[in-house]
Amino acid sequence: VAEAPAAPASIRVEVGWAERDRQLLVALEVPEGTTAGRAVELAGLPQRLGYAPLADALGVHGRVVAADRVLVDGDRVELYRRLPADPKDVRRRRARE
Repeated sequence: VAEAPAAPASIRVEVGWAERDRQLLVALEVPEGTTAGRAVELAGLPQRLGYAPLADALGVHGRVVAADRVLVDGDRVELYRRLPADPKDVRRRRARE
């Protein structure tokens, strides 16, 4: 008697995007071996936001990672965008004024 193939194991991850006035956190259950880039695709942010967010980098729990980084259960993928101004420069300018 042949056994049925085992269902692929899945992990739970989140994909997050933040703006000045709102943030979105999408919980997903994905197959083991899913990459950060693929999780972003699966989160469907363009459909949820009404536009495609432009990310300059991806991160997992606050650390920049490559899109091909394989995720583990509990990871939170974050999309990072370029800041309009460097916070250090802003503080220096305020201190001079």
